[in-house]
Amino acid sequence: SFDPRAFRWAQTMRLAIQEINDNPYLLPNVTLGYKIYDSCATHVAGQRAILTVLNGPSEVSSRMCSGAWPVKVIIGDSGSSQSIVVSRTLQPFRIPMISYFSTCSCLSDRREFPTFFRTIPNDNYQVKAITQLIKRFGWSWVAVVSEDDEYGRFALQGLMKEFKHIGVCLAYYEMIPKVYSRKRILEIIDVIKRSTAKVVITFSGEGELYPLLKEYAAQNITGIQWIASEAWVTASLFAASEFYPSLGGTFKIADVFNIIVRNQKKKKNQFTWFACVSVSESCTLLVREDESIKCCIMMDISKLQHYLQEVSFNSSGEEVNFDQNGDPIPSYDVINWQRAADGNIEFCTVGLYDASRGAGKELFIQEDGITWNGHPGKVPVSVCTESCRPGTRKSVRRGEPLCCFDCIPCDDGKTSNQTDSIECIPCPPNYWSNAAKTDCIPKEVEYLSYDEMGITLAVIALLGACLTIGVLVVFLHSRNTPIVRVNNSELSFFILLSLTLCFLCSVAFIGQPTYWSCMFRHTAFSVTFSMCISCILGKTLVVLAAFKATRPGSNVMKWFGPRQQRMIIFACTAVQVVTCTIWLIAAPPFPLKNTVYQRSRIILECSTGSDLAFWCVLGYIGVLACLCFVLAFLARKLPDNFNEAKYITFSMLIFCVVWLVFIPAYVSSPGKYTVAVEIFAILASSFGLLVCIFAPKCYIILLKPEKNTKHHLMGRV
Repeated sequence: SFDPRAFRWAQTMRLAIQEINDNPYLLPNVTLGYKIYDSCATHVAGQRAILTVLNGPSEVSSRMCSGAWPVKVIIGDSGSSQSIVVSRTLQPFRIPMISYFSTCSCLSDRREFPTFFRTIPNDNYQVKAITQLIKRFGWSWVAVVSEDDEYGRFALQGLMKEFKHIGVCLAYYEMIPKVYSRKRILEIIDVIKRSTAKVVITFSGEGELYPLLKEYAAQNITGIQWIASEAWVTASLFAASEFYPSLGGTFKIADVFNIIVRNQKKKKNQFTWFACVSVSESCTLLVREDESIKCCIMMDISKLQHYLQEVSFNSSGEEVNFDQNGDPIPSYDVINWQRAADGNIEFCTVGLYDASRGAGKELFIQEDGITWNGHPGKVPVSVCTESCRPGTRKSVRRGEPLCCFDCIPCDDGKTSNQTDSIECIPCPPNYWSNAAKTDCIPKEVEYLSYDEMGITLAVIALLGACLTIGVLVVFLHSRNTPIVRVNNSELSFFILLSLTLCFLCSVAFIGQPTYWSCMFRHTAFSVTFSMCISCILGKTLVVLAAFKATRPGSNVMKWFGPRQQRMIIFACTAVQVVTCTIWLIAAPPFPLKNTVYQRSRIILECSTGSDLAFWCVLGYIGVLACLCFVLAFLARKLPDNFNEAKYITFSMLIFCVVWLVFIPAYVSSPGKYTVAVEIFAILASSFGLLVCIFAPKCYIILLKPEKNTKHHLMGRV
């Protein structure tokens, strides 16, 4: 079928040569001639045409290339695959070839194609420009559709190489067959529809691509962002209004300029023009070197190729020259397909890609002027997986591309503050991750402070101390009554004093631990409780001794007089004091920042310094309590009008139960609750002693004074 674009290329060449011949300053006395052949965009037709040129004026078979036309340069072909065939055919004859539309990067290989030149940039630059465009809009999941030849395969290789540098993955790669197959076309379209990739890059000529896009438009598929190759970006075949719903918004980075020729409203391809001017410039240089040249047949082909390599001129504001591989230095326009007033597609420039700029600055885009397919005013999203937000990390799915991943929340104590983080960074030792896992914040310092729990325990402790002092006042006021004097009032006063200290020392466990408070709280608690239990032990011994002394000839009471009782209290308390002193000297308690038990916070606690010393102190109190309990239990049935031994038995039973329960609770309680458990044990055991031993006596003193008489006491005995 008739190809209007190829026709324009031919007319551009004819016009360019005509203008060169009409210019008296170019090639004086030398006229350029030309002959145009149609390659029909096929390898066979292209090779047949070039063999015709080499073999002679008539298309007849010849075993030798003799009598050939005086051809010095070949301009063409448009397709890369055809140019590969033609260039290899020309290579033995060293005839230069200048292509105006072959972009395959493979043609830049001087070992394979030493005589090949082109005025259009190769696909390596085009691939880099496309890659920059993809990177600019954040597309990481794209597809490629190309024709099944060297042009398509080399373009794919270049894309894959660039994609690795920017983290873009290929969703699929489909090849359009050179021979039309409707079945294959439908298969490709089905892949496009089913894929999650919303960006499709194409490297194909318009002839191969037309059946695919025609079927694509017929199925009214939208929402795909096409990125076109140089080969079909301005093809008039796709400019009709029927293609706009499906192809509107298509991108292309193209080095195409529209030049008005002789007041005609016809567009000519500037690359074809550049090719013809390059030939004239190189011939001019050659003629200036050798003025004896009067016609083209006298030109040396090897010298002509040399001057082609050195050509440099300016045309329509564009600098044209060739690098060492025969390629021009590129500068691209970013073209966007938009709807024209008549409903057809028009090609609008919305940006620029200049390879001569610094790295990262090559691409300039005017986003406000872009039309998007299926996404009015909004950049389409094409990712296999949405970006992982800060606070998560990427975890690649096994067997899938790197762009397909799961977003795994960072573990506690680790953070990520960037999108698509590969790993979560652990927080410093005294920091912890916030709830969103995006930042490390100082760890919360936890200790039993004067909050609700701390204040409650402090109030209970002070209440207990006040009650104890109240009992002490009652006992002092009634110190001469039988109920106070019956079991050594001095011991009762010592017990009440030590209980008051027990209640008050529990307050030392509340608040931020310091070096001095850690030492004070443990030693004060152990010494005061030892003193209290020692007094109760002395009181129990007095009860036993009192009734042992009633037997004839017994002198037991002389061993348990007031002086001996004081010695018992002093000795039992001194053992604990010595133990605590050794503890404080050898391995004293100290404040410790515990980050092991609960990693999310710092538990500020008092380390015992020596676990052995701590449990020895508690063990000693336990031994005194058990001894006191056994003695009180043995004396429970002795005749005692005030049931002293029974009350001591109950108090010691409560004391032992509380501290037996304390051990597992203390070991298993977290953070500040460890201290709260210890305070609770101190308060519970103190209240147990206060209530069991002194409440019955206060009841009689205050409410039953008639029982607080010597007669009542002696009557029971």
